[in-house]
Amino acid sequence: MNTKTVRFALLLATLGFLGICAQAQSYSIDWYKIAGGGGTSTGGTYQVTGTIGQPDASGAMTGGNYSLTGGFWALISVVQTSGAPTLYVSHSGNTVTVYWQNVSGWTLQQNGNLATPASWSANSSWTTTNGTNYLNIVNPSGNLFYRLQHP
Repeated sequence: MNTKTVRFALLLATLGFLGICAQAQSYSIDWYKIAGGGGTSTGGTYQVTGTIGQPDASGAMTGGNYSLTGGFWALISVVQTSGAPTLYVSHSGNTVTVYWQNVSGWTLQQNGNLATPASWSANSSWTTTNGTNYLNIVNPSGNLFYRLQHP
């Protein structure tokens, strides 16, 4: 064997050995999302098209007295009554807050099943601070719907 061939063989062996001794890198996936399904839901004059599981795709879409936030179904929802102050829902940790402007003559009602319209009952457990009413629900379970009703 000539000297050039031996040197080339030693160079290849050395490079191969260095590849074996190389440190493996640490990899991680910092975030992920599940997205799939979706479709169109219609009722009356309204239509909504969307995909479940993408709350990070955009912020809330709003128009007039209506707001839609993407993502999975919420357990607590507001039913906006025409002419009533706007109801809002926020979530922080294990607490959900329903809040609205304190306008006299309106009472908060709740229902666990919209299929039974007679099941709306009064809820007076809110507190008022700086002209806004707040109802805090800790560890909510099941479906809850809220609306403001004028007697």
